[in-house]
This record gives sequence, structure tokens and C-alpha cells, in this order.
Amino acid sequence: MSKALPPRDKEGPQRSPIQGSLLHRRIDACFFRSDRYDSGMLSTTICADCAVRDEALCSSLTNNELAALNTIGRKHSVKRGETVIWAGDDSIICANLLSGVLKLVASTQDGREQIVGLLYAADLVGQPYAGRADFTITALTDSELCIFPRAAFERVLTDHVRMERLLLQRTLAALNVARARMLTLARTSAAEKVAGFLMDMASRAALTGCRGTAGGPVTFDLPLSRGQIADILGLTIETVSRQMTNLKSAGIIRLPGGRAITIADPGALETRAVAA
Repeated sequence: MSKALPPRDKEGPQRSPIQGSLLHRRIDACFFRSDRYDSGMLSTTICADCAVRDEALCSSLTNNELAALNTIGRKHSVKRGETVIWAGDDSIICANLLSGVLKLVASTQDGREQIVGLLYAADLVGQPYAGRADFTITALTDSELCIFPRAAFERVLTDHVRMERLLLQRTLAALNVARARMLTLARTSAAEKVAGFLMDMASRAALTGCRGTAGGPVTFDLPLSRGQIADILGLTIETVSRQMTNLKSAGIIRLPGGRAITIADPGALETRAVAA
């Protein structure tokens, strides 16, 4: 399900003649003066406090190999609503998402947008070995990335087989996720779709320690509006709202306010997700 967007939808990526390249120009000012990486120029500061060190693609590297990767990487913050990559532009960066949530958007010729995926902390942003970007990638929340020039990142992959193999494994896993999503859209009920979506969001949130107390229920802020959730799941906003209300009434979730959501009964939510 896709919908027509007004020219300046606050929740969609905005673009003017200068905005499309603004982030790239800022990145270029940081480190695109040189496109090479030199394993002799070691730096160990970037990965020292990385929150996704054990889950990101570079988790396959030794400390010495990480030091080589550090010579081409820079941390970069983006604000909610800021676009990191525009579909059709030259693919010049790859990045590890350190925190936040990004959306992948496909646009039709008549201006409609369709969210085709979400990226969470530890996910890889961008496409190695791709000349142009296939999707627009925009921040749903304030986010932080560890950004690498694509050409130099590809040389790191060539030099480190374990990292290249892990990239292949993650690519195949993403393909399986896409196939599962096709099944969800085609065959599952509205209740199953919403419950499954919340299960996925909760599992991602749990990795970042989003709990009020140790061992307590997972509480997190939904990065998407209900309209965007409906867009992803192929439902209407009214249906998404009705299903959320049903889950709240059943005591499975709590809605403290705003976009906050607490998973009060994970087992019951899982049951709804697989057999509504």
C-alpha cells in the first residue's frame, strides 16, 4: 500500500537543489580528500566505546584489523528527517549504524513513497559494489553512524575474508527477511501483522537495554507514525490503531503516552503474531 505525499511532508525526505548533496559535502569535508586507506596509519579510538562492536559487520575483525579500518572511518550524527543517501545518486559511502533507526524508501515516478525496510543499530547502511544507490535512506530518529568511503571499504573487504563472508551471510539473511515479509503481506491477518511488527521492534529495542528495571518489560518509542506502520504492513491507519487498542485492552501492551510502548506480555504477543 502506498500513498501520495504532499510536496513538503514533514515525515518524508525533503529535497531541494542543494539539500540532496549537503550531507555528502559535509562528509567530503571530513575525509574524502583521500580515497585510500593505509594500514600503517593506525588509530584505535573509534571502536573503543562502540555500542554495537559485537554485533556490527566489523565484529569479525581482530583488534589490529579494526585499527586499519579505523583509518578510513569517521563518526557522523544525523538528525531525524535528514537523508543520508538519495536513490539514484552515486553510491559513495557505506556505514555502520551505531544508534537510531533509518528507513529505506522507494519512490514511484508520480511522487509516491513506499517504505521497503528499516535499519537498526549494527546494520550496514549503503551497498558495497554498487555504483548507484537503489533506495533513499532517511533518519527516523536522531542517529549516529560510522561512515566509510565506499571504494576504500570495498578494499578492506577484499583484504579481510572473514568480514566479506559475514557481509554475504547478512545479505542472505536480509533476503530471507524480505521473503518472510512478502509472506506476511500476502497471507497473514491484520492482527498477526501488527503483533509481528511489534515483536520485531521489541527484539531490536531489547538489544539496546530499553528496560525500566533489570529484567523488566521492554519499553521503547516507536520510530514510525501509525500511518507509516500501516504503509509498511499494507494496512490502513484505522486498522493499525484498532489492533493496537485490542492489544492494550488484552493487557499485552501498554501505551504510556506519545509513541512509547511497553511489551507487558511478550508470550501473548508472540502467540498473536503466529496464530491470530
